[in-house]
Amino acid sequence: MGENGGMGYAVKEIFYTLQGEGAQSGRAAVFCRFAGCNLWSGREEDRASAVCRFCDTDFVGVGEDGGRFADAEALAERIWETWVGGVGAGLIGGSMAEPMAEPMVVMTGGEPLLQVDAALIGAVHGRGFRIAVETNGTITAPEGLDWVCVSPKAGAALRQTRGDEMKLVYPQKGAEPERFAGMEFRHWFLQPMDGPMREANTAAALGYCLRHPQWRLSLQMHKLVGIR
Repeated sequence: MGENGGMGYAVKEIFYTLQGEGAQSGRAAVFCRFAGCNLWSGREEDRASAVCRFCDTDFVGVGEDGGRFADAEALAERIWETWVGGVGAGLIGGSMAEPMAEPMVVMTGGEPLLQVDAALIGAVHGRGFRIAVETNGTITAPEGLDWVCVSPKAGAALRQTRGDEMKLVYPQKGAEPERFAGMEFRHWFLQPMDGPMREANTAAALGYCLRHPQWRLSLQMHKLVGIR
C-alpha cells in the first residue's frame, strides 16, 4: 500500500499531452491528476467558502481515464502504459513519434502531495520517469522528486518555500508577487488568472513582468492551441 494512509491512490485522470504552462511548456508528458484538494472540495456549492475560489479544474472523484490503484506499482504501471501508448500511437498528426530518452510524468491535481509518497516515487522512477509535481505548497514535498512547481494560493500557509519553479496565478489579493520574490526558486512565472477578467489580468501580469524582470509571463498554451 502507499504511504498516504494505506488506502492506495485515487486518480481523476491520466493522459498523454504536452505540458502547457511554465518552464517546461511544450514538453511531452504523462499527466497524472490526483483526486482531492485541501483548499476546496471541488464542488460548486462549496466554492464561496473555499480557500481557493478560482480553480477551473475538475478533480472530484475518479474518472474513466483514472481510477483507484491499490498500490504504487499498479499506478506506476498505468503511467508507463500511458506514455508508451501515447508516444507509440503518434497521437498528434497520426505519425509515429520517437520516444524520448527520459519520459516525464507531471503529478498534479487537486493537490497531488496529499497522495504522492516515497513508494510511488520509487515505483515511477523504477520505470525511468522524471517526476514533476504541481503543488499549492501547503504540504512539504517528499524527497526524490525531480521538479517541484509551487503555485501559492492567498489565504493558505506556504510550507514549500523552495523548488524549481514558482508559478503564481495573478492577481491574487493577499498573494502578491513581492511576498515570494526572496524564496529559493530557479524559475519565476506569473500566470494570468483565467475567467471573465482574463484579458485585463493578462495585461496586468505583462506589465508587472516588465517592471519586475525576475518574473516571466506564463500563458496556458494548452488552452490556446486546444489540447488537453
